[in-house]
Amino acid sequence: MAGRIVDVEITSSDANRPEEIESALQMLASRGVDIVIVLQTSMLLGNSRQIAALALAKRLPTVYGYRAHVTAGGLASYGVDLEWCWRRAASFVDKILHGARPGDLPVEFPTKMLLSVNLQTAKALGLTVPSSLLVRADEVIE
Repeated sequence: MAGRIVDVEITSSDANRPEEIESALQMLASRGVDIVIVLQTSMLLGNSRQIAALALAKRLPTVYGYRAHVTAGGLASYGVDLEWCWRRAASFVDKILHGARPGDLPVEFPTKMLLSVNLQTAKALGLTVPSSLLVRADEVIE
């Protein structure tokens, strides 16, 4: 529905297991998509190098929700800082181990989002990243 409002066709391709990643990306490549958005799942995060390599080989620009995908070779990410999340989780575990009741602890959500761009991947895909985006990036991989 939202895609139609801005005249964008949305295509989906599922990969629920690592062995399905290549065929999912191949399907998107065969449809000639302009960009791939990789969802934020632990399975996809754990296979970030494979996804980045396959996406590059298939000439698919990819955006992600986690920085780890970009450091593995993906094009760009915008999302929460997982390291911050792990540190906050550790502080909650510490409080619980020292007697705090889990139900008494506040629910926290990250308030800072990180933008990471991989210029090596952009160059390999023949893309030029606008300088207006680069100056806003928290991390640029060259």
